[in-house]
Amino acid sequence: MRMSQGGPFPDKLQKIQRRRKLILRAVFGLALLPILVIGSFWWPTAKVISKTIEWTGIVLIFVCIFGRTWCTLYIGGRKKRQLVTLGPYSLCRNPLYTFTVLGVLGIGAQFGSMVVAGTMALATFAVFASVVRREEAFLAGTFGAEFARYAERVPAFLPRFSGWKDVEELSVSPHLIYRTFWDATLFLLAIPASELIETLQRQGTLPVLLRLP
Repeated sequence: MRMSQGGPFPDKLQKIQRRRKLILRAVFGLALLPILVIGSFWWPTAKVISKTIEWTGIVLIFVCIFGRTWCTLYIGGRKKRQLVTLGPYSLCRNPLYTFTVLGVLGIGAQFGSMVVAGTMALATFAVFASVVRREEAFLAGTFGAEFARYAERVPAFLPRFSGWKDVEELSVSPHLIYRTFWDATLFLLAIPASELIETLQRQGTLPVLLRLP
């Protein structure tokens, strides 16, 4: 891992990341309205399928929480100064985003619909794909041939497990790890939120205008 040479790179990268967060919040805000009036196709005639989808989603949310925390062990505080290529970053170049997409897939699954889960995950992936193009343009400009070699051997999102590389010791920033963990646990709020929406739909307080499988 090589240190960057300073310059405007960290500030530009930070602006890209802030924009990514704003876009994601807007996407989730827009998704909330249709979700209020969309129900699971499997409820109540095939409750087992609906519950299986929901429990699979809960597993994915926990994978996201611990996966994002694992990534922060390696990249916490370093992304603006170093090219991180070890641990989860030896499997794919953007494991934080990969785990987040899995978490969003899990959030969507709480509504008992594979269509809702897939749509939310694809929308999140589209945002990340756009952000990654800008981030990697800065990384290529900052780290040059080193980043080119890294990008050539390591895929962007889907992990290649044969490329695993690690170190014996890591210097970590505990506060960044804690913050990442607690931020990721917010994904768990989707569980009671989805249960509340489903309860209101069954009571007739919220109309179900569309049921999706």
